[in-house]
Amino acid sequence: MKTSSLSGLVPVVLAAVLVAGVTVVQGMFTDRWSGRNVKADLKEAAERLEARFPDRFGSWDYVQELASDPKQLERAGAVGHISKLFTNRETGAKVSAFIVCATPHDASGHTPDRCYPGAGFEIAEAEHRQSIPLEDGRKAETFTGTFRKTGQTLRVFWTYGVDGRWVAPQIARIELAGTSAVYKLYAIIDETRLPGGEATVICADFLSALLPEFDEAMFGLKPGENSVPAGEKPPAGAATDPAETALMLERAPGVG
Repeated sequence: MKTSSLSGLVPVVLAAVLVAGVTVVQGMFTDRWSGRNVKADLKEAAERLEARFPDRFGSWDYVQELASDPKQLERAGAVGHISKLFTNRETGAKVSAFIVCATPHDASGHTPDRCYPGAGFEIAEAEHRQSIPLEDGRKAETFTGTFRKTGQTLRVFWTYGVDGRWVAPQIARIELAGTSAVYKLYAIIDETRLPGGEATVICADFLSALLPEFDEAMFGLKPGENSVPAGEKPPAGAATDPAETALMLERAPGVG
């Protein structure tokens, strides 16, 4: 009887351990026990994003707002977001920037390899990491890949901004756990009619100029500074041819 009773307790104990383990991990991911006010941090970070996102940097100028899909924003857990089209005043190149402010857990849940196939694209070039030198001497780690459907190929770069760093973690929800808010940034270009490799060069130039300006606007970082100063928590804001703008708007699907 004793042996039978003990064997019957084993599944119960294992189940309790499993539940406790899941609770601990989920608590870490959601900052349940961090002592921070995650909701307030997110709200502050989102408000700063929407008020201070730079409209002019390097040779790039803001053109106009791009439409965002409310359902995709909801799936991405976006508390705040920016979706804008930029043009290079020297070359005429166009890049759309899409950025959301969310928790690491929410921001990492909808990567382009999941979102674009849902919009009718297939993966043409699998995602891979690419390091981009920034104009202030730092480096940003990014992912990049291409997505294709009949008559169109998009080159997409994406990266996560946290504490004045730009990183490309394999499992963002784990590697960035403990951070209240992250900025997930996409740079998107239509490379359908561009010579091979040119879209990558254009996007690298775009990000090289944008990210230092972004970090200064969001975190007060000066050129050459690598992160928010120790002990400080980052507080969570050109003319073009109308036909070309309309085409870019049509060809810039939302991302997750």
